[in-house]
Amino acid sequence: MLYLHGGGYVLGSPKSHRHMIAALALAADAVVLVPDYRLAPEAVFPAALDDAVAAYEWLLERGWRPDQIAMAGDSAGGGLCLATLLHLKDQGAALPAAAICISPWTDMTVSGASHQSKADVDPMVKSASLRHYGELYCGGRALDDPALSPLFGDLSGLPPLLIQVGSDEILLDDARELHLRAKAAGTDSTLEVWQGMFHVWHWFGHYLDEAAAATGKIADFMRRHCPAGRAAPVNEEPVDV
Repeated sequence: MLYLHGGGYVLGSPKSHRHMIAALALAADAVVLVPDYRLAPEAVFPAALDDAVAAYEWLLERGWRPDQIAMAGDSAGGGLCLATLLHLKDQGAALPAAAICISPWTDMTVSGASHQSKADVDPMVKSASLRHYGELYCGGRALDDPALSPLFGDLSGLPPLLIQVGSDEILLDDARELHLRAKAAGTDSTLEVWQGMFHVWHWFGHYLDEAAAATGKIADFMRRHCPAGRAAPVNEEPVDV
């Protein structure tokens, strides 16, 4: 698994998500690469995208096959996962076998109706913060550019998607609309709306049974679509990353 952490492109790191990603790795019996991609405002678009693409290419160079790899991410990392897939597809590169988006931020224009309808029940994320983070990261690029807001991209030809979102998130419509547009484009997409859950509830795995259950669903999805994922790569020399 290539995992892209969340944090609005300005926060977070492999350390902040270590416990959550470790639970995913154990549940799926997977090796996980978590790139410490560059963050705004010091590094604006396309820094994060370039780093995500470089991480995927590094896996291929190390001998991992695309059919052994799932790409995943939460929140902004979920949007970055999709933006990376769109970029790879445009470049004619072989795509990973599957993709997992947890509470994905797919629309930097912050136009989904759930930004209003869920504003009073979402305890984790505020629309004003997302607007601020988007402006910090976009580097002057239009916020509806698919490289920033993959919801508006051509979603055809992508690998099977698993989208998990809580019913109490302001990003609920980012996930629901992603699912609808992916299905309309002919992409295999599965949407799970977890009742009563909030943004990236998986992060609270030590406290919530629902976090463990959602993690188990991700593991099942990976096993279905990456049956050879845990096999060793072709090139097994140790490398410092």
